[in-house]
Amino acid sequence: MTFMQSQRRLGQARRTFFEVGGEPAGSVPETILRSWRRCQRQGLQAQSKPLVEPVPGARLREMRERHETLWRLARAELELLSGDVAATGSIVILTDEKGWILDAEGNPAFLDKAGRVALMPGACWSEAHLGTNAIGTAIVEGASVEVRGGEHYFAPHGILSCASSPIFDPYGQLVGVLDISGDANVPHIHALGLVRLAVTHIEHRYFDAGIDGCELLRVHLDPTLLGTAREGLLAFRSGKLVAANQVGLTLLGLDRSEIGRVSYDALFDEPLSALRRDGVLLDRHGHPLHGRVDAGDARPRPLASRQPITVSSSARHPRVGEAVLFDRALETELERARRVLDADLPVLVQGETGCGKEVFARELHRRSARAGKPFVAINCAALPEGLIEAELFGYEDGAFTGARRNGNTGLLRQADGGVLFLDEIGDMPLALQPRLLRVLQERELSPLGGGKPIKLDFALVCATHRDLNEAIGAGRFRADLYYRIAHHAVQIPAVREHRDREQLVRELWARLGQGRHLTTEALAALADYAWPGNLRQLSACLRTLVALHDEGAVIGMPSLPAYVPATPASAPRASEGQGAINDLQAITDHAMREALQACGGNVSRAARLLGVNRSTLYRRLPLQGAGKTAGV
Repeated sequence: MTFMQSQRRLGQARRTFFEVGGEPAGSVPETILRSWRRCQRQGLQAQSKPLVEPVPGARLREMRERHETLWRLARAELELLSGDVAATGSIVILTDEKGWILDAEGNPAFLDKAGRVALMPGACWSEAHLGTNAIGTAIVEGASVEVRGGEHYFAPHGILSCASSPIFDPYGQLVGVLDISGDANVPHIHALGLVRLAVTHIEHRYFDAGIDGCELLRVHLDPTLLGTAREGLLAFRSGKLVAANQVGLTLLGLDRSEIGRVSYDALFDEPLSALRRDGVLLDRHGHPLHGRVDAGDARPRPLASRQPITVSSSARHPRVGEAVLFDRALETELERARRVLDADLPVLVQGETGCGKEVFARELHRRSARAGKPFVAINCAALPEGLIEAELFGYEDGAFTGARRNGNTGLLRQADGGVLFLDEIGDMPLALQPRLLRVLQERELSPLGGGKPIKLDFALVCATHRDLNEAIGAGRFRADLYYRIAHHAVQIPAVREHRDREQLVRELWARLGQGRHLTTEALAALADYAWPGNLRQLSACLRTLVALHDEGAVIGMPSLPAYVPATPASAPRASEGQGAINDLQAITDHAMREALQACGGNVSRAARLLGVNRSTLYRRLPLQGAGKTAGV
């Protein structure tokens, strides 16, 4: 439907509802129709011009002080979004839980236009006062809302197109709304997605200081999302869920009304010690959640909790099951890489997703001369382009309105003296690559907002699953940055390329099995499977088998995941013939196709089942028509 067609349809819906008194079901979203009914019941006159009087400046300052926590936690998102939406003639708005506008930034011309309908700080945009609008209706509905043009209840507001998402604190209480508003004549396709993403970051930030007296679980089905704003956060006190973010609630099938009421035992089949011990916890439906536990007195660093970033003060010993990666060949590579790193030269680690690149980098740090210094790991693929610059390079006090007092040192400075690990460097936004290159060349940075350049001292380790030469040819990666980071390259082999997969499984099971035993057939099947998700998938599979069986149990073929096929006794082993090695690619593709078929063509579900990224399936298989069911 074209823009003009949608406008005509909306005009007809308004006439049906406001003039005829009919129900234009199907012509406008049900959320809008519910709001229109509420406003009509309150006696609001749709053709009138509502009177809005913004509060005086002194009162606005009082409101901001009363909501200082919300305002402070949302400022970074306001600043970043305002720059993005200004180009589309839009503004970003923050309100309190009642709809009072605390802040508005963005396109100056539209700020003036919005002022004509009092869309400005100090005005209240509750639904009861101003009818159907994204801010007020999102408060009533308790959910994200988009209101375009004539969907607003009051006719004068038809100049606006608005998208809002409510903000909730860790205890499930509504604390505010984030909104993007623009000209109704301009399409704002991604506005709702942008505010939802920003709210996810704001809500995640509420957990920065920890939850007093609680054990905070950081969990997700996908371990690569741990440490990001998309991880689930669940705080338990005395066995009861007392705080959670929306991601955590969604993972467990809960809503906010259950915070403070549901018990730990009602949600999980295993004690919390299982998560501490194995890094995996089964929920009440038997789904394995990856994660960790933060004790009540171990408060996470703010930056690490709100971004896909980890900051370790010093080298830690490998987790159970990680050391098996380092066979004789990799031990040699580790030693060579250590010598390069200790000479202050960068190391590039390459390999497929899940093969253990970060494990290698952490072990490299642990063995290096900088082992007692910080290890800062940043996932370049998971950081939004608009957010990475401020967090990576830092900013000075006063760099922008509402910036943190005394500024933000930035992650590069946190790595000073230690090791900076840039994971998935091949996915770093192209616009950011020149600035990183300058920092690597000059070993100094200038924070946002100016200030004196700061000298840096860190060793650099980068990792990627991408072919950087191909990316350079396609214009996605700068050749000069590649030559700056690739002084010494290490290739981590995929599990299917391991010279003795049976020994690999044996050693990993010896570390994870905890008194459980694999039958000969089960061991053979696990060894013969190609493991497209590499060590991450193999480890997750073995941990799940441990979780599902008691100590002393004998685990046979019926207990293995469906994607691991039974292996006939006469089948050749990968280490027993060159033909089997040549067939590994076909085995991998076959396993991917089976998983895709088992999931009804849903690429996301198949990827989760295999422990790989969706991009891996898209790259490896033709997926005839699978993209149509690639839902999450």
